[in-house]
Amino acid sequence: MPEHTSFLSYLVANSALEHNLAGVKSVVGGHAATHSAEPVAASISVALLVIVIALIARANLAKRSEVTPTTNLSPTTILEVIVGVFYDMMSGLMGPVRAKRYFPLIGTAALFILASNLVGLIPGINPPTSSLNVTLACALIVFVAFNVFGIMENGFAYVAHLAGPVWWLAPLLFPIEVVSLCIRPITLAVRLMLNMAVDHLLLGIIAGLVGLFVPIPIMMLGTLVCFVQVYVFCMLSSIYIALATEDMHHGHGDDHAHAHAHGH
Repeated sequence: MPEHTSFLSYLVANSALEHNLAGVKSVVGGHAATHSAEPVAASISVALLVIVIALIARANLAKRSEVTPTTNLSPTTILEVIVGVFYDMMSGLMGPVRAKRYFPLIGTAALFILASNLVGLIPGINPPTSSLNVTLACALIVFVAFNVFGIMENGFAYVAHLAGPVWWLAPLLFPIEVVSLCIRPITLAVRLMLNMAVDHLLLGIIAGLVGLFVPIPIMMLGTLVCFVQVYVFCMLSSIYIALATEDMHHGHGDDHAHAHAHGH
């Protein structure tokens, strides 16, 4: 193997190792978390990229004289597939009416997180989602959103349901439910960050051992991990929205959402 390729592979692996170990240590209580502006700059770059692709897709859709899908691979067809997958997932959880109402939030999160994850497959570039700051920001947006949606949909009943159906158990159940509610964004953020950090770390180490262009199977597996983590994040977020916006005045819940929530 040429010396310059080995040196470049070493730089990639070393960069991934330092960045991701810092992220992992920051979660388990260490003090190695970096305050670099790199994750913020990368997130802004990814957001701008997603906006540009969305504008291109919108312009292409405006030029169409028919609504039938095309077979050509383009930003428009890629977005159509992504939008279809996540809309169908939301529709199955909460029905088409609520899915259409809340899809802008989940669709935006899906595009941003997916693009951020895929950026990490480029050697030498750390994915923004391997930073806890970025994933926590995404999770907090979802947390605020589904609570606001719940209050808008059910009013005081959304808060009252946290106390449970039996009044004399309210002093015990209400704090437990509040803590459980507040843990949701933390689990969303940490799950996404750790999976992407470990995936990028593994790719960097293998690239350092065998070269940049050899671990193609690992990169394919990494691509699958990118898509799976986006789907998990958006599915759990959709479940939280479905549970928050179900009809609490008459006790008619969404059985699908409850089933999925208990499964996770």
